[in-house]
Amino acid sequence: FSIENLFSKENFDVLRHIVLALRAHFLLEKDIDYVATDEGEIVLLDKSTGRKMKGMKLRGGSHQAIEEKEHLKLSQEQRSVASVTYQNLFNLFPKMSGMSGTIKDGKEELLEVYNKRVVVIPPRKPMIRKDMPDKYFKTSEEQFDAVIQETVKRHKTGQPVLLIASLISDTEMLSKLLVQENIEHSVLNANNAFWEAEIIKEAGQKNVVTVATSMAGRGTDIHLGPGVKELGGLCVLGIGRMSNTRDERQARGRAGRQGEPGVSIFYTSLEDDVCTILGEDFLEKYIDKGRYISKRRIKKLINRSQKIKDESSVSQRKNSVDYDSVMKRQRTIMYKTRNDLLDGKSLDENVLIQIYKRNIDDYVKENKKMDDKTMYRYILDNLSYRLKELSISSANKKEYLKQYADMAFKDKKQVLGNRFSEYCRLCTLKALDDGWIEEVDYLQQLQAAISGRSTAQRNLLYEYQREARLSFRDMEKSIKKAMIRNILLGEVSFGKDNEMIILYP
Repeated sequence: FSIENLFSKENFDVLRHIVLALRAHFLLEKDIDYVATDEGEIVLLDKSTGRKMKGMKLRGGSHQAIEEKEHLKLSQEQRSVASVTYQNLFNLFPKMSGMSGTIKDGKEELLEVYNKRVVVIPPRKPMIRKDMPDKYFKTSEEQFDAVIQETVKRHKTGQPVLLIASLISDTEMLSKLLVQENIEHSVLNANNAFWEAEIIKEAGQKNVVTVATSMAGRGTDIHLGPGVKELGGLCVLGIGRMSNTRDERQARGRAGRQGEPGVSIFYTSLEDDVCTILGEDFLEKYIDKGRYISKRRIKKLINRSQKIKDESSVSQRKNSVDYDSVMKRQRTIMYKTRNDLLDGKSLDENVLIQIYKRNIDDYVKENKKMDDKTMYRYILDNLSYRLKELSISSANKKEYLKQYADMAFKDKKQVLGNRFSEYCRLCTLKALDDGWIEEVDYLQQLQAAISGRSTAQRNLLYEYQREARLSFRDMEKSIKKAMIRNILLGEVSFGKDNEMIILYP
């Protein structure tokens, strides 16, 4: 770009675009992080289930960068107007309970975050599914070959087979290999989730082969067709280690429901998604250069990778609760104030007068060498669209501005009469909402930006709390300025049912 210093202030936009482009091309992968629909939209994917997250967008221009990468029409950038973590949302309820077949794995986290104990209820019928030991391979080629061989073997007997992979690309690869073996099958992933119920309904029938991401049939019983019990029930073949053991147990749990027979086997390799944490150099040494590695060592490495991924997910969730607790304090204050205003609480006129006088004090302090031109600019931007000469000398500019504000306030009160209190309430609500939207957006961006301070050995949570406290004070000031601007410069008209319509400055 022929730029001497990419990080200088004037090159902010260039740097931002470079970062967004790099992120779109190298960090966010098609069919793993998002899909491009036939309608020309980018839809994000939930990594744990493979489901589409309709209506959700990446912020800060990242979504538009992906659209540009995929040569699609750019959509409008969205802003967060409110934000809450799942944990803090659930903690708002006076009573909370839940049920899951695999929740026992997360009992420590549930106790720590929600203060909820996990109780195990034994199944209605004893579980007779056979969970076979995992099979370990060095490369994904060997892994896929073994899966296809097992599928062909079981398909010949008529036993239904459900192949579960973590990634859409893996389901498509399995589908190609099954076509080569002339095996009829259905594919269920985020690209054809519309047919989920139909596909899952047939998955337990004789001779049926289903390929799916981990989204398939979560929380449903796959009913076995006639004669399938005698063949050993549904066979679940898992391809690749999942990012946590709960997801794997859910995958195994598609078979052997309600005391029926079933079997599950997982096929793992060093090229699984969870093994990326081992580093490219390590994987290249054993896969690309073909060095020998024992099955025992492969097993150890894959188990360790999954454990690290699992612990990392728990840590991320804990961090998000800690960060959100900062926003929670601000949110409580703001929503209480907002609810009071919505419930019709009127504002004390003396308080409003004090606010605009303090705003003037702050402005004069910041502009010590204020001339008449600057003073009149302040009047037009904050107090009145019509300049009037006051009898007081403009030599004492602070006093002049305060008297001008008094006059503008009295004029507005006189025009609106008994509707003035309602008008002030609506103007304050508008200022409050605008200020809070800015704060939510800032805090979300701050959370991402603050991570850079870890290189300076700083405590990130403390840094975030400090910056958030300062931004809350700034927000309070900006809300007070916006309140007075709205009240003094707002244009009022009345609708059909004498409803107040305000055109804000």
